[in-house]
Amino acid sequence: MDTGTRPAAVVMVTGVMAAGKSTVAELLAARLPRAAHVRGDVFRRMVVSGREEMTPEPAPGALAQLDLRQRIAATVADEYAGAGFTAVVQDILLGDDLPRFVARVRTRPLYVVVLAPSAEAVREREAGRAKTGYGGGWTVEAFDRALREETPRTGLWLDTSGQTPHETVDAI
Repeated sequence: MDTGTRPAAVVMVTGVMAAGKSTVAELLAARLPRAAHVRGDVFRRMVVSGREEMTPEPAPGALAQLDLRQRIAATVADEYAGAGFTAVVQDILLGDDLPRFVARVRTRPLYVVVLAPSAEAVREREAGRAKTGYGGGWTVEAFDRALREETPRTGLWLDTSGQTPHETVDAI
């Protein structure tokens, strides 16, 4: 299949809730000549009945659905890349989930971008959002700890605490 003069790629944008993943991924995709924004959470929301939500102490079914969501996102990214699009995937991939996702994506090059604003910046962003990510036992501190202490240092890590989304995309 002809992909044009620019080879397709996959860009994975990850970070904690309220790190700016959605905004940055959308802006990044818009700057590229042929790109698709693959939102991992869309696949979770497609489950209409029987969905098990992730909690700080997740049930086996919730973990299985998270794994399914990540497998689907990797497959969709590869399909877009195979059709000549840069797939900009956005999801929360912390701890072992990040290297597992990287291994699932067949397309190369695969670029990993980790948005790592300070916990204080995340709290401020969360307070200014219409949607609420933290609650139900989730805390900014727990997510920040999982990011900084349990997630392998793969790819480009950016402290976006003092950056606008456009400045973050410029840095990428």
